[in-house]
Amino acid sequence: MLKYITITDIKEIFTVLSPKGRLEKIENRKCFGLSFCTEGQITYTHNKNKIISDKNHAILLPEGQTYTIYGDKTGSFPVINFTCADALCDTIVSLPLQNTEAYIKDYEKLRTLSLFDGNRAEMMSIFYHILYRLCAQSSSSKIIMPAIKYLENNYQNPHLTNAELALQCNISEIYFRRIFTKHYNMTPKQFLIDIRIKKAKQHLSEGTLKINAIAIKCGFSNQYHFCRVFKERTGLTPTEYIKQNKIYKI
Repeated sequence: MLKYITITDIKEIFTVLSPKGRLEKIENRKCFGLSFCTEGQITYTHNKNKIISDKNHAILLPEGQTYTIYGDKTGSFPVINFTCADALCDTIVSLPLQNTEAYIKDYEKLRTLSLFDGNRAEMMSIFYHILYRLCAQSSSSKIIMPAIKYLENNYQNPHLTNAELALQCNISEIYFRRIFTKHYNMTPKQFLIDIRIKKAKQHLSEGTLKINAIAIKCGFSNQYHFCRVFKERTGLTPTEYIKQNKIYKI
């Protein structure tokens, strides 16, 4: 969809401040739009479909369509309105994001350039770069998705390797590491540790398992390794985390 797009003009660049509880109907949208989120959340409803806009999703808005917006959480939403040579989409499209901050930086560059005349070429270059990264991210996401699912189901395995993950995607280990790191802005190992720490936090809060058992259950080779990594990632020891986050059940 974005791969072969030809932009004819960038019409408007602005940030919408959307309060919680906002309800607005947009009728016959005058051009296409690309919207990001720096904070908060809104829900678009179009043809009875609900699409969430938050920090993890960019939203592609269709020209000529009517939809409603509801503010779930107060926030700000940068928007780039544009026209293109051919019809792009006739429904609202959600585009998952990684490294949202990089997109917001590009948006701010565009907004600054739009304040002065004579910057059209540079603005178009930045906007095409945004669209290229969105397109590339979507493609790489499909390639590595089998590895992500495998990670989520096998994070308990302390001997999990990149070669094993690459095999799930039917690609070489070198190519797997390269596109994974580019897509998530972290290595597969760092991503795996994040999953393990998240699961460990859940077990520690529930308080039903001892620390040694949690270490093993979350894929760490031993309790010492678990405690060291947990402290590095959270700033707390597992024991300190339990004291601050334990869920008391009635």
